[in-house]
Amino acid sequence: MLHRAYPENGVMPRILRMMMLRAVVCVLVLAAAATHAAAHSELAADAQAFVRDMVERHGFERSALERALRNTKFLASIVRAMDAPSTALPWHEFRARHITEARINAGLRFWTENAVVLERAAVEYQVPPEIMVATIGIETLFGRLTGNVNVLDALTTLAFGYPRRADFFRAELEQFLLLSRENGWDLNSVKGSFAGAIGVPQFLPSSYRKYAVDFDGDGRRDLRQVTDAIGSVANYYRQFGWQQGAPVIVPVDVGNTALEPLLGAGLLPHISVAELRKRGVLPLEPVADDVLASLFSVETEVGPRYWLGLNNFYVITRYNRSINYAMVVQELASTLRQQRPRTAGVAPAVP
Repeated sequence: MLHRAYPENGVMPRILRMMMLRAVVCVLVLAAAATHAAAHSELAADAQAFVRDMVERHGFERSALERALRNTKFLASIVRAMDAPSTALPWHEFRARHITEARINAGLRFWTENAVVLERAAVEYQVPPEIMVATIGIETLFGRLTGNVNVLDALTTLAFGYPRRADFFRAELEQFLLLSRENGWDLNSVKGSFAGAIGVPQFLPSSYRKYAVDFDGDGRRDLRQVTDAIGSVANYYRQFGWQQGAPVIVPVDVGNTALEPLLGAGLLPHISVAELRKRGVLPLEPVADDVLASLFSVETEVGPRYWLGLNNFYVITRYNRSINYAMVVQELASTLRQQRPRTAGVAPAVP
């Protein structure tokens, strides 16, 4: 028998640790699946408590709701996807996936085809068209990829089979059941993302109920329709405090500034540009000294790059809490705005 020593750099121990970690994840997923499968004959205690709550607070019929939950499918792939989000990639990799010539061309075409609706939303909600277009473009490639996962299955899987965020997804399951009842939807007919987001703008059920608008005036808030989606995205940003005409981000030179306290303070703008200047953080583009900002970094191929996040950047992160996400929305929006004048009135070729 050949004996192979571990190399001094610790590669084999790292590989073994990774294998063990994957094994643990597999065990947890299988355990959750087994628990969920057992619930098909009798709902688990947490699911029973959820049903009682829905009956008592919202008047749902107990037997119908129990039957609906028993008939759901546990989707182990969703649990794995939740633990490996694409937004966790280094910035330069995430950017390369989303800022492409094909997406830019599709965005210009979407803007041209929906110019009247976008301008109406911009006037009513005071949010620029390019931000609406970019958001929809990043979320669903302008409505082409809205998800094909059964939303009831997805939310039930995460509500009762994903302990780390079970409370959050039980709340979303509650909102989905209410939303379905309000709209007369068959529970199993609604498709969306693996996290339960719905429609062209990918609203979670709670956001759908709170921020969706009937922008086409047909008496329904239908996020499968582009007009309602555009108005709803604009309304969402307005409700979170979008400031029309204000900048989003500003590149900075950080010099020898002590960065940890600033980077660890979160994305909510909390420190004036004037104070940042005093600490050695120098904006590379014009910005008023009294503007509040936060400091954040992204990973480029040659190391970290630093930016000030202003109010509107924080607003974009209310749509998705990822810095990477907000950065690609901002960059795509800026690119579309720059290229729009030369293509206005001319629909670019479909990629």
